[in-house]
Amino acid sequence: MTATILGSSMVFIDGSVVNVIMPELQREFNATAVQIQWVVEAYLLFLSSLILVGGSIGDHFGRKRVFQIGTVIFIIASIGCGLSQNLMQMTIFRSLQGVGGALLTPGSLAIINSVFPKNERGKAIGTWSAFSSITTAFGPVLGGWLSDNLSWRWVFFINLPIGLLTIFFTRSFVPTQCRETGEETLDLPGVVVSSSGIGSIVFGLIESNYFIMMIGVALMILFLFMETRSKSPLVPLSFFKSRVFSAVNMSTFLLYGALSIVFYFLPFNLIQVQGFSATQAGAANLPFIFIIFLFSRWSGGLYDKVGARLPIAVGSIISGLGFLALGFMPGLDASYWKDFLPGLILFGLGMSLCIAPLTTAVLGAVPDKFSGLASGVNNAVTRLAGLVGIAIMTAMIVMWFHHYLEMALVNMPMNVGLKEELLSRSQDLAGLQGHSKEVDGIIRVAYLESFKSVMISSALLALASSLCALIFIPSEKVIRLPLSPVR
Repeated sequence: MTATILGSSMVFIDGSVVNVIMPELQREFNATAVQIQWVVEAYLLFLSSLILVGGSIGDHFGRKRVFQIGTVIFIIASIGCGLSQNLMQMTIFRSLQGVGGALLTPGSLAIINSVFPKNERGKAIGTWSAFSSITTAFGPVLGGWLSDNLSWRWVFFINLPIGLLTIFFTRSFVPTQCRETGEETLDLPGVVVSSSGIGSIVFGLIESNYFIMMIGVALMILFLFMETRSKSPLVPLSFFKSRVFSAVNMSTFLLYGALSIVFYFLPFNLIQVQGFSATQAGAANLPFIFIIFLFSRWSGGLYDKVGARLPIAVGSIISGLGFLALGFMPGLDASYWKDFLPGLILFGLGMSLCIAPLTTAVLGAVPDKFSGLASGVNNAVTRLAGLVGIAIMTAMIVMWFHHYLEMALVNMPMNVGLKEELLSRSQDLAGLQGHSKEVDGIIRVAYLESFKSVMISSALLALASSLCALIFIPSEKVIRLPLSPVR
């Protein structure tokens, strides 16, 4: 359990800690909001694209072995990120981190699934969720402190000791029964086509290139066609014959898309608009993580009693209320305790109800020997949700910010050249600040209004997740697929 918690924590930490230093990276690399999102998107792109084959590789060649290989790759990539001198280098090493994470994450859950008996898996996964969350919680705090007092580069170097401890505990304590199934055929064409398709769609979204986006859509259609004819499909489509498997993954996509959007844009609000330090911004999410730590094991036990439907539906609604509170309560010079904390508490309560039931239901819907693949599919959905959500919402917030800024500047007495410069650089969002107090105030208000629209969008995604659970997930506990998924 310790090895899987530490390994997963590295992946989760680098999915959250980077958000805290994004404003500093934007200044360091002199990048727009559109350009700097590649630091996050490159990581998510390779993580979501390859996490499917990561689970499959673990099932074929040994979960313990592949888990360790993923850890080594992640350590090397983290060192490279810390040494990066420009945005291109950072993007390359963040991509490599995604490769390592794709081997780590499904392996951790598959190891838990193979070690614990069926009647204890809900609580075991709840424990994994809780401790992974608590270790992840201190990553952004430590990362913010390192960024404020040393350098943002040390944010990536913290993975070195965590990775070494992961290797030690894995080699020492993970049982040898977590071995290969004996099948050694991998769907490499599926990996290439699906990765290219997802990458093209995301690139098209970020760069507003609709031709590339359509190529990506065509590649994904080709991928589905190939999977129906593959002897060892990357994504066994028969998994989706399970109503539970399909519905839970859809709820996961919607809810985690909202979660990723909130955690990506919130630090920009805290640091660039409210004036928080990176350390304070990192600590801001501690109540959220603490609540998940307290309640995740309980929610895992709740799944064992009542199934996944109600916890996911209720938890999604509570999370949505948290998003609305984060959007509407804070104004300029907001108080953390009065304006941000209530939303984060609601968000934490909602997610603590959802995390363990979502994961346990997916693993319970397929035969045990395919738990690695099922975990890979679910994790791919989680990361893909963030990948697509951030790409779409970045384009939307730039549009909203430009609109609100333009409206505010209409009647403001100002040099025409300065107005044109501000509007032409609207992709910088709140990073535009650096002018007079009055102009910077207008920029901050424009970002707050745009942030409010982002939170409303996230709340709608959470509502859709709840409706999906209520309509499509049966009230009884998961019924496992009776047939081995071949296609």
